[in-house]
Amino acid sequence: MDRTSVDWRGYIPAITTPFTVDRRLDEGGYHRLLEWLDGEGMHGIVVAGTTGEWFTLTDDERRTLYRIAGEHLAGKRTLIAGCNAFCAAQVAVYAQMAQEARFDGILVTPPPYVVPSEEEIYQFYREVSASVQIPICVYNWPPGTNIDMSTALLERLAQLDQVVAIKNSTGRLDRFLQTFFALKDRVRVFGFNMDQLGATLIRAHGGDGTMGAGALLGHEHPDFYNHLWRGDEAAALKCGARDRLLMEEFFTKNLVGRFGSAQAILKEALNALGLPGGYPRPPILELAAAGKEQVRATLRKLGKL
Repeated sequence: MDRTSVDWRGYIPAITTPFTVDRRLDEGGYHRLLEWLDGEGMHGIVVAGTTGEWFTLTDDERRTLYRIAGEHLAGKRTLIAGCNAFCAAQVAVYAQMAQEARFDGILVTPPPYVVPSEEEIYQFYREVSASVQIPICVYNWPPGTNIDMSTALLERLAQLDQVVAIKNSTGRLDRFLQTFFALKDRVRVFGFNMDQLGATLIRAHGGDGTMGAGALLGHEHPDFYNHLWRGDEAAALKCGARDRLLMEEFFTKNLVGRFGSAQAILKEALNALGLPGGYPRPPILELAAAGKEQVRATLRKLGKL
């Protein structure tokens, strides 16, 4: 497999997982969230990723999330399953769940907490690739793994049979650009900011997309890409400026929440917008009153409240 094996592109948000006030999976809220995301024209979604609090999910809950998303969107939107785990064998178990739910691919970080060496990371992905029959998106996520994968390592991973894409969430622009130009002809690369530089890389050099978080602005996120693909850069940048304001006020340059956990920020914003964000699940805590007001202040600035 390689980048031509899949058609993934555009804005593919990592979505939240709604929990009730007693922190149970809110299946009704999840159905409504998926219907809203579909209606707003997302190019795909990522289920059970970092934003989806994968680290709190039971296997049965994960299977339920995959099943419901598949019932709503399989064959209609790109479906990517977060399949992070500490060992390749468990990734393969989750990948099988995703495949049964008709997902298009899986998203996998290096094992969190462990901080493995480059050779250990390579062998981990090599075992995953040999154990699954579904396309893999390698996820470089330094805040969650304490590893910022080098271009040389990502080049090795891009050669593995099932690897078709990389979500590169490095906080270093130089490393992102180096990896993009080294690998763009082999795998799809996600992680572009919705600004002038991002627009230039997408239009002139074949950038693929953004796996963002939460899709708080609805259709404005995918419209950044829709406008670019139609050749209307001015309209794209107008959407992009609103996305950048949201990102800058809610998150640091390393994509960590400024005044609470990212999941809590996104859920508070969804709730404020009248959407089923629900509650975060411990160890993630709800925002304090000041944080909730900061969320609302940003949404007011964007004209959403």
